[in-house]
Amino acid sequence: QVQLVESGGGLVQAGGSLRLSCAASGRIISVNDMGWYRQAPGKERELVATISSGSSVNYADSVKGRFTLSRDNAKNTVYLQMNNLKPEDTAVYYCNAKLRQPYVSGVPQYWGQGTQVTVSS
Repeated sequence: QVQLVESGGGLVQAGGSLRLSCAASGRIISVNDMGWYRQAPGKERELVATISSGSSVNYADSVKGRFTLSRDNAKNTVYLQMNNLKPEDTAVYYCNAKLRQPYVSGVPQYWGQGTQVTVSS
């Protein structure tokens, strides 16, 4: 079994910062891409940022220059540093990981349970 455990969400004023963490654990051979998506009320889930196993990062245009995604491969953990937060960043943030497991073909993806980020104006 695989688990993605998220932490770090909360309530912050506009202009503030938060740091999200997501750790993958379980029967894992290797972790490929990891990242964060978010879903605001009434909207579809959207990409925030992803990072490859080689640390190549892809950001949504809306967060470029404000958010920084990094990973610790030894810990199968990603960190999303969010600075200069805006009310429109309010959403449930979901961790995503694509990984290889013993006796499982392909590179299935897994989702965390989600963590709420609320930015007040």
